Amino acid sequence: MHRNLPCDPQRFLLAIQPFREDLVVAVECIYSWYWLADLCAKEGITFVLGHALYMRIIHGAKAKNDRIDSHKTAVLLRGGLMPRAYVYPADMRATRDLMRRRLHFVRQRGSLLAHIQMTHHQYNLDSPGKRISYRSNRDGLGEGFEDASVRDSIAADLALIDHYEVVIEVAVLRQARVHDPNAYLKWALSEAAVLFVAKCAHGRTMLTRLERKYPKSKALSILAHKLGRAVYFMLARNQAFDLERFTKS
Repeated sequence: MHRNLPCDPQRFLLAIQPFREDLVVAVECIYSWYWLADLCAKEGITFVLGHALYMRIIHGAKAKNDRIDSHKTAVLLRGGLMPRAYVYPADMRATRDLMRRRLHFVRQRGSLLAHIQMTHHQYNLDSPGKRISYRSNRDGLGEGFEDASVRDSIAADLALIDHYEVVIEVAVLRQARVHDPNAYLKWALSEAAVLFVAKCAHGRTMLTRLERKYPKSKALSILAHKLGRAVYFMLARNQAFDLERFTKS
């Protein structure tokens, strides 16, 4: 059997009925795998989630369509070469997706704050003396611009920033606390990576090396991941942080 099917549970179960014995379902990790993973769990079918990036690196074909992709997925699975991704628990997926949206909102908020700073430079006005990421330091922002349109632009930025902060800190984090204690782990490691780069020359060197291969945001995420691994081994082995060993990893 080799055909396209609609994303319908009953059609899928009917199609695989002749092959149910010892069946393994493999899916590339794109956005639409949730329903099939849950269906396989309910039906007692082994489900494997393939890591999309590593799968693409392995087969690396120029031609790409559903028929080719499904065949190569089957070949990787049959040969034991399927690079696996983690099948996130169903009851936590919505919170994980919410936290990912939070990262998007944080970046949008940062872009708005940066726009306010750049507008001051654009009109050759002194930048705000304090960090405007804190709400208490935003009083009077925009009043130094003579043009009413510029003041309106700054006011619009501030209104959006205020709204993003409500969404980020109230609605999102309240829901994330359902799955404590790991709700803030990625955030903490991301903050640690930023501070490591800002305060340590070795950190800046590592980031520069990573940026030769990846975009800056991806490079910072990789650095945060490395710090997370370092923290794990420090706790597991009861050893102090070894900067020289870390920078060589």
